[in-house]
This record gives sequence, structure tokens and C-alpha cells, in this order.
Amino acid sequence: MNHKIRGKKQECAVCGQMFSNKDLTPYGLVGHDVSNLIKNVASGWEEDKYICFKDLNHLRAEYIKASILKNQNEISDIEHTIIQSISEYEAVSENINEIYNENISFGDRLADKIATFGGSWVFIILFISILVFWILINSAILINKTFDPFPFILLNLILSSLAAFQAPIIMMSQNRQAKKDRIQAEMDYKVNLKAEFEIRQIRTKLDQLSSHQWQRLLEIQEVQNELLQKSENP
Repeated sequence: MNHKIRGKKQECAVCGQMFSNKDLTPYGLVGHDVSNLIKNVASGWEEDKYICFKDLNHLRAEYIKASILKNQNEISDIEHTIIQSISEYEAVSENINEIYNENISFGDRLADKIATFGGSWVFIILFISILVFWILINSAILINKTFDPFPFILLNLILSSLAAFQAPIIMMSQNRQAKKDRIQAEMDYKVNLKAEFEIRQIRTKLDQLSSHQWQRLLEIQEVQNELLQKSENP
């Protein structure tokens, strides 16, 4: 008996195809706003009708699209992506590192490594050690045979050249990091926007489900009262 009930198929009110109950959503579990949209497509949409998941997701996406258009004149590419992901049950989150590293060149990787090394304690200690060694060599140890005597003009030239090359390399690395941050911010916006729409749909379904269950409880209570009255007054 249970097997027959599970195997029973119902007709989708929108596309007219037959589906098993597990692939359908009943009228009572569809949100009010989406239900009104379904009525525009299927005139026979009533309490005893069902809709398949594919058509329901498509109409939910259309409802979200219409909701966005109420507040602005056009839909952005990000919002269009969210609508499509909701319609097709796709995830919008992606691995930022994979996206960022897809088109990165050898020069970009080298610049990142140089910038990372230039901002480390290893570089600071090594830099100070070279300065101290240079000054000692040209002032205390080889007083009569110095190759860069005070005021260390050659050292100043080397330091200036190092700073001149290091600055644009660090800026290139910072620009790529800023690009990565923009990708991360866009991804966060997509996830938050989809979560907002999904939570709104869940709240609508829960409210409608609780209202439906409350009506059923009232009907059961009325039946119980009638039975009690009949038992008291046979």
C-alpha cells in the first residue's frame, strides 16, 4: 500500500508533465508571492495542485528578478548570476586563490616574492648587516685602502637604486593584492545576496507552513468537539 502511494504520480500545473510526489511541491508549500506569479502562468493553480522543482525554481528566479527591478532600472551582472544560481541550485562561492592564480605570470609571482621578502625581518637583518659591514670596511679596517670613503657615495647610490627598483615592485604586488581583495569583496556580496534571498524564501515558506498547520489543527479541534458533543448527546 505504501509503495503504491509513493509511486503515485501527479501532474505539474505549469508544464503538464507527470512526476512522482518526491519531485513535486504542493500548493501549500509555495510562497504567496511566488504562488501569485504561478497563477499568471497556470490559470488552474489551486490548493490541490502541484508544481515540479524545475518550474518552481524558474518562477522563483523570475520573482527575485522582478523584486530587484522594483528598486532599480536594470539588473547588474552579479545579480543576474545570483538569479541564475538560485534557478539552477548552483553554488556561487569559489576558491579566490584559484581565480587569482589563473592568469598570473612569472613576473607577477617574482614581484610578489620580492615584496614578501622586502617586508620580512630577514631582509631587515640582512640589510643592517650589509650596512654595518660596508661602513666598517671603509672606515676602520682598511683606512688607507678604502674603495668608498666617507661620506659613502657609492653606498648611497646603491641604496637609492635599490629603493628606486623596490618601490615599483612593491606597488605592483599591492595592485594585485587590491585586485584580489576586489574579487573577494565581489564574492562576499554574491554569497550574502543569495543568502538574503534564500532566507527570505525560507521565512515565507515557514510562515505559510505554520499557518497551514494551524488551520489543520483548528479543523481537527472542531472535529473533536463535534465528536465530544455527539458522545455526550447520543
